[in-house]
Amino acid sequence: MNATVSRTRHVVVIGTGGTIASRFDPALGRTVASQGIETIIGAAAPPRDLPRLTFEDFATIAGFNMTIAFAEGLLQRLHQLLARDDVDGAVVTQGTDTMEETSFLADLLIDTPKPLIFTGAQLAQDHPQSDGPRNVIDAIRAAAAENTSSLGAMVCFNGQLHAAREVTKVHTSALETFQSYQYGALGVIDGARVVVYRRPQIRLHLRPERLDKRVEILKAALGADGQMIDAARQLGVDGLVIEAFGRGNLSAEFGEAVARACRAGLPVIVTSRCPVGRVEPVYGGGGGGGRDLEDAGAIFAGDLKGPKARLLLIAALGDPAARGRIGELFNILGP
Repeated sequence: MNATVSRTRHVVVIGTGGTIASRFDPALGRTVASQGIETIIGAAAPPRDLPRLTFEDFATIAGFNMTIAFAEGLLQRLHQLLARDDVDGAVVTQGTDTMEETSFLADLLIDTPKPLIFTGAQLAQDHPQSDGPRNVIDAIRAAAAENTSSLGAMVCFNGQLHAAREVTKVHTSALETFQSYQYGALGVIDGARVVVYRRPQIRLHLRPERLDKRVEILKAALGADGQMIDAARQLGVDGLVIEAFGRGNLSAEFGEAVARACRAGLPVIVTSRCPVGRVEPVYGGGGGGGRDLEDAGAIFAGDLKGPKARLLLIAALGDPAARGRIGELFNILGP
C-alpha cells in the first residue's frame, strides 16, 4: 500500500533537541543541542510538495538527558495536539539515544489513529553529510500520508518506518542505526511516496495517573550473584527488570535473590540480554533456571527487551486498572 503526501493536511513538528539540533560550540569545545525546529527544517531545504506545517520548540536538550518526567510532559503535549480536529499528524525530533523508549511510551499512552513519527539524526546539523534534513522531510511525509493511519507511534530513519514496539538502536554512529531485527520495517519513504508493507498486530494502551514508579534494570553476567537485587529492594524500588542469559536464565545465587524479591511482593520481569529472541521458562535446577524463576513468581517478557519492559511496568504500576494485570499485559505485548 502506498500513498503520496496531501498538501491539504496539517502536520505539527515538535523539536526537543538531540543531534539533529546540534552544532559544534567552539566556546565549549563540544557539540551541543542548540538549534530550534524551524532552523532544522530550513536546513533541509523543504520541497514544495510538503503539507501545511506548524512548528513548536518543546525543548532543546540531548537525548541522553531526557527523563521519564520530561517524556511524560512531551506526551501530554502531543496528546493535546493530536486531539485537535485541525491536526492530521505529528513529528517529534529528538536525540537517538532514547528514541526507542519515548516512541514506545507514546505508543502505550497515546491512543489515536493519527500518525505520530519520531525522528532525529546521527550526524550533527553542521556536519557536511548530516542525515537530519532527509530524516525530517521523510518523517513529515509519513505523518501526512493517509496510509500511515492507525499504525501507532513510529520511528522514521534512513528512509524506513519502524513500529515503536519493535525498533531498536543497534549502532552507535551508523546512519542505519534503527532496525527491527526479525520483524522488519513497516515501510519506506521513497521520494514523495510513502509505502507501507505491513501493519503492526501487537499493541496495547494504558492510562497511568503518573509515571512516577521507580523500576530498575539489572543485567546478568558471569559470576553475578544477585546482591544488587537485595540492594535495590532496600532502596525501595517499585519493580525490577532482569536482563537474563539466553532464554531467561540466571545463576543460582541470582535466582535466589529474584525469589526473595518476589516473596516480598516486588514485580520482577525477566527478559534476555540477547538482542533477538524470546525468553521462555524452559530450564531448571539450582534455582536460577527460567522454570525456577517462573515458579518463584517472576514474569517473562516474551520478545520485549529490557528498556521497553521497564517502561511497560512503570506505566502498568501507575494505572489503577492495570496494576493487578501485569502478567496479562506482558503476555499481550511480549507474547
